[in-house]
Amino acid sequence: MTPSPLDTLPVFANDRAIAEALVGKKDASKWLTERLPALERVPGFPKIDALHGGRPVPLIKLFYDNYFALPKDGKGLPNGKEDEEAWKKSRRRA
Repeated sequence: MTPSPLDTLPVFANDRAIAEALVGKKDASKWLTERLPALERVPGFPKIDALHGGRPVPLIKLFYDNYFALPKDGKGLPNGKEDEEAWKKSRRRA
């Protein structure tokens, strides 16, 4: 499994660093001004930790894993073949 750009960040990171890891430097400003305000209203999106001065990156990763409904072990990701048998079994019989 390819490492995430979030893996290069410290445990607590500022919003700019998180934005750049998520969408790249080119789109980071737009993410900060347009997406982050909406995400901050979503239950489960990590708040800034006042003691550490940043958001906990492991919780950002967990938030996005849940957002995309990704399995924690990375197995069972769709590749177009897993459900082939299910489709064959569910056909109606005449």
